[in-house]
Amino acid sequence: MNIKTLEKNNILIAIVQSDEVIITDVQSALDFMMSINYETGCNHIALDKAAVTEEFFKLSSCLAGEILQKFINYHVKFAIIGEFSHYTSKPLKDLIYESNHGKDVFFVSTEEEAIEKLSSI
Repeated sequence: MNIKTLEKNNILIAIVQSDEVIITDVQSALDFMMSINYETGCNHIALDKAAVTEEFFKLSSCLAGEILQKFINYHVKFAIIGEFSHYTSKPLKDLIYESNHGKDVFFVSTEEEAIEKLSSI
C-alpha cells in the first residue's frame, strides 16, 4: 500500500494506491480508515477501485451499504477511483449517481477528480 498526502483548499487528503485488495469486509474497511487517519491525520481518503473487493459492487451482498455507512458514521469523506461504466446493475448505478451528488462518498474515474471532489466539501 502506497499513501501520499496532499493539501488542497486547507483539506488534507490521503491518496492510497495498492496492488492488492485492502477492503474485503466491514472490519477491514474500519481498519483501513483508522490506519490512514492514524498514519496521516487525514479524514478525506481516495482509494483505487482495485483495492476494494468486487463483492462490494454486488449490492445484494449489502457490503457496500455497511461499509459506506461506517465512513459516514466516522465522518470520513471517501472517494473510490476507477472505471464503473461496465457495471449493468441499475441499483448500483443509482448508488453511484446519488453518492456523487452527496457530500460523503464519491465514485470517480481519476485521481484529479477525487481530489477535486474531496477538497470541495
